[in-house]
Amino acid sequence: MVLSMTGYGSASGIADRVEYSVEARSVNNRYFKPSIRLPDAWSRAEPDIEKLLRERIRRGSVTLTVQMKLHDAEAAWEVNVSALNRYIEQLRPLGVEANPMLHVDIGSMMELPGVCEPPDPDKLIEATREKLFELIAEALDALVLMRRREGETIRDDLFGNCELIDRELATVQSRSPEVVEEYRRRLTERVRELTDTSEASLTEQTLAREVAVYADRCDIAEEVSRLKAHVEQFRKALEDAASSGRKLEFIAQEMLREANTIASKSGDMEISRAVVEIKTGIDRIKEQVQNVE
Repeated sequence: MVLSMTGYGSASGIADRVEYSVEARSVNNRYFKPSIRLPDAWSRAEPDIEKLLRERIRRGSVTLTVQMKLHDAEAAWEVNVSALNRYIEQLRPLGVEANPMLHVDIGSMMELPGVCEPPDPDKLIEATREKLFELIAEALDALVLMRRREGETIRDDLFGNCELIDRELATVQSRSPEVVEEYRRRLTERVRELTDTSEASLTEQTLAREVAVYADRCDIAEEVSRLKAHVEQFRKALEDAASSGRKLEFIAQEMLREANTIASKSGDMEISRAVVEIKTGIDRIKEQVQNVE
């Protein structure tokens, strides 16, 4: 199965009057690179969330963002009545002795340290943890689904380029024996022209030896066979349930190596044209597999 490294997913929901919004994005990267952005109250849960990401995604830069919004009473800070009373007890004697008209401003008192305290984050986490992780899983499901759909498109394109390589390889294979035969004919004609205008002579044995040397020098049968094997291996890797982009990259590199060798060993125009098409297909493959997980 081919999966793209590009995807997006989101989910939102409310648990105990706490609203969560989760967004997951992924783009290409040679390795797995997570980036997790959480509210301060959830910072301790980051290792568990990263573990969840690693279970679902093998490769790519993944950004997971969680936003939290408190509603109604959950958003209210708690008043520490004991601390407030303690402040008042300390200020009352000062007010009576210095100025009987002096009164205590409750609004100002609320700003004193320890009087107003934020909601207990541990209680929020305990009450809403299960729901948040469900939302994260939902967002990742959507992201993986998008990666799978895009991966199907990539897969079809890769198979199309493999078919192109096969067609051009068939041309190379059928043309290769004719190259040696054409060289033999040209060499024979050239020798005949030289012997007709001079007293020089060339035995059939010498001619055959020269043709054999040329045939050995431009023999591409082994390279063609290896390239065909690489293409077939590439196809099988695409069908593999655990298809790996890095494995596909390696096979594509080996395909290019064989194509370059064929190009360097053959001086035939028809084979050179076919090799250009083959290398074009391989370059397209190399570009596409950069997007595969």
